[in-house]
Formats: sequence, structure tokens, C-alpha cells
Amino acid sequence: MRTIQVVNVRWYNATAWYGVTLAHCLQKAGHESLVAGLEGTPPVMKARELGLPTVALPFNSQTPGGLLTLVRGMESLVREFNPDVVNCHRGEAFILWALMKKRHGFALVRTRGDRRLPRGGFVNRWLHCRAADAVIATNSLMTRHFSEALHVPSDRLYTILGGVDTARFHADRQAGAEVRRRYGFSERDIVMGLLGRMDEVKGIRETVVALAKARKMSPEAERIRFLVIGFDSEFTTEDVSRWAREQGLGDLGGIVTVTGRVEKPEEVINALDFGILASLGSEAIARAALEIMASGIPLISSTTGVMPDLLDAQYCFAPGDTQAMAERMVQALNEDWRAGLAQVCVDRIFKGGLRLEDFLEASLNVYDRAIHSARRTSAS
Repeated sequence: MRTIQVVNVRWYNATAWYGVTLAHCLQKAGHESLVAGLEGTPPVMKARELGLPTVALPFNSQTPGGLLTLVRGMESLVREFNPDVVNCHRGEAFILWALMKKRHGFALVRTRGDRRLPRGGFVNRWLHCRAADAVIATNSLMTRHFSEALHVPSDRLYTILGGVDTARFHADRQAGAEVRRRYGFSERDIVMGLLGRMDEVKGIRETVVALAKARKMSPEAERIRFLVIGFDSEFTTEDVSRWAREQGLGDLGGIVTVTGRVEKPEEVINALDFGILASLGSEAIARAALEIMASGIPLISSTTGVMPDLLDAQYCFAPGDTQAMAERMVQALNEDWRAGLAQVCVDRIFKGGLRLEDFLEASLNVYDRAIHSARRTSAS
């Protein structure tokens, strides 16, 4: 099978990771895959780093000249690569792929890994219900929206949450112990970690506020140390330091620590006693959650995006609800509770079809059905 993964994203976010990772899995399994994106962007550079063939085109252009260049480039790409499947991970230029599909005979797939729900309207309904041979949603909320609002037929609608590299992200407590020593954590400390970019949507500030509340709720919560596994982005390390001081948690390096950029996040994850995903929105694809869960680390989370598909409500809290967050932190002080949740997390990955191997198999099954659908449509 020959596939084009269209990943016209300007940064390496979860959508880009999903598309590039899928292309890499397909290529390793013997299915020739190409990543098409925007020149000079992290997704294209990451694909090249992984040894994948790439093509850069102005997919997001809205100028007449840019659109002409894009159409010519797409035509040339399809003629030369002759794909069986084109999978669009963004909506820009999707209509152009739809118009090209009948002439070139490939199956068209739309994967939606964006937290924003698609709008209705004739064009969107035509694109998703008629032009696309398959629509993949990365969480059940998006699947329901496609079904109820856009009326995508059930035989064309699929949910694939993604997958995690369990060869890389797995329990390694020896590596974790070394990381704990490096950051000065003691055996008595209970280390809570948040993995993600330091942007407002990730809820780092709210986590600091919740930790201060937890310390007032239970004397034992004074054992909790908060490790932010991230580096300066929309917010900086100084911002986190200021929030900690405002909440009476002192300067960085004590109760709250920021790692900065780390080369091996899998080792730092193993230093945690429990993880927290405090996102206020986003998480249509929860890469960090999968990595923490696969490492056998218990995870508490907000209910945003895909998280209700990964964790039961008893381990979650509403986005931004710092009181509920604090209550979950206090629960996590109990070692038996953490052990039970850790097993839930591991089972969800290994028994719930969330390994990279499962991701590949599920995607290939959809592609196979999409190809048959495209052939039936062409024949009719």
C-alpha cells in the first residue's frame, strides 16, 4: 500500500506527531509512505529525520499564484507517487484533494485531530459524507459530532486514538531513581509530574493553585513535589516561579521544579509517583498521557478532549476545577490507590489497543476499507 500523509502543520503539535508517526509505522511495515507538508516546518523536518520521503507544497496558501503552484504540485505528486490512499490531517486543501480523487483513483481519508469541532454546511457535509472514503476521529467526542452534526455514515466513520511506542516508554524504575537523585528528591517525597509545553492551555498555573489547596486539605500533601517536564514557551520558567511564590510554595527547586528541555523524557517520567494532565482544552490527541500511562505511572487528568476515552471519571476532574484537582492529589497520597491506578493505566495501553502496533493495524484496516469504497464509487 502506498500512502501520502498530508501534515501541513506549522509546528510539531499532536496532529503533526500523529501523521508523521503513522507514516513512519507504515514505512517500517513495508508500506511506502510520503509526508507532504509545508517547507521548513518541524513536521517535514521530523519526517526527513526519520528517513521518510517528503514533499513541501504551499497547502495553506490563499493567493492565486500560491494556489496555482499548489495544484500543479499536487498533480505532479500524485502522478509520480501514485498513492493508494491520501490521508489529510488538516482541512486546508482538502477540497482540492477531493476534486482530484475521481480523476486519479486514490482513496481519500480525512483524519481529524483538532479539538475544534467542524462546522456544518453543504460543503463540509459533502466533503465528509461523499468525497471522503473514510473519516477518522481521534476521540469519541469528535466521532459523535461527525455522526450527529454532519451525518457521516457509520460505515465511513472510525475512531483511532493513536498509539505509543512501548519499546521506548515503559517502566524503568532504575532510570527514574537516578533522575530523582539528580533533582534532589528524597524517598519520602511524592513527585507529581506534568509533561507538556508551557502554554496556558496545559493548566500549569491551575496545578500550582491546586497543589497549594491540597497542602491545606491534608498535612501529608506537604510531601508532594511538582515537577514540570517542559521548557519556556507561551509561559516561562519565571512565570512558574512567580505562581509558586504567590501560592506560598517558595522558589523553584523546592516544592516546584521546572526541568527545561530534556533529551530523554521517558527517564524523567519514570521518576514520578503520579502524573497529572491538567489541560484546560486541547488534548484531541493526548500524546503525553499515553507516554505516562505506558510507563506504568498512575495518571490523574482533566476531562478535556480524548481523556474520557482513556480514564474513568473517578480519576478525572473538570478542566480548571482546582478544588477537584486538589482532591485527586490528596487521593494520590495513598500508595495502594496509586498502585491500582497504575495498573488501570497499563491495562488501558496494552489491553486497550493503544500501542504503535495497534495504531498501525487499525489504520491499515480503515485504509483497506477506504480503498474498496473508492473502487465501488469509481465503478458506479
